[in-house]
Amino acid sequence: MSRRDLDQESDPAATSVSLATEAALLEARLRMLREAIDTVDARMEEVSDALRQLKAVESAAQRWVPDRHLP
Repeated sequence: MSRRDLDQESDPAATSVSLATEAALLEARLRMLREAIDTVDARMEEVSDALRQLKAVESAAQRWVPDRHLP
């Protein structure tokens, strides 16, 4: 342990400031991660919608029977 660490351990005010600073940084990081998760969730929903639309088109194409009288 460095002298600075020992000084902080013996100083409750410095320890409190250090912990508060660390808590603020962790809260900011948590907000960033939640925003990233929201972005991924929205993108997953968009991709799911696109896949559902493609499946509907494929299903309709399989039911389509061309007019056999045309060349």
